[in-house]
Amino acid sequence: MDIQVGQIIKTKKPHPCSGDEWEVLRVGMDFKLKCLTCGREVMVPRKKAEKSIKQIIK
Repeated sequence: MDIQVGQIIKTKKPHPCSGDEWEVLRVGMDFKLKCLTCGREVMVPRKKAEKSIKQIIK
């Protein structure tokens, strides 16, 4: 999967705040994602992040 920093992605499962759109802040062995609803930033292992992506918005 070709994910770039600054892209907005939609996940299969929503965040506890009910947001399912994330901005990609960092790409590498881990992805750093920022929830666009509540602003929380999380680090997710690459394999888990790629499985959970439903759609790349932009």
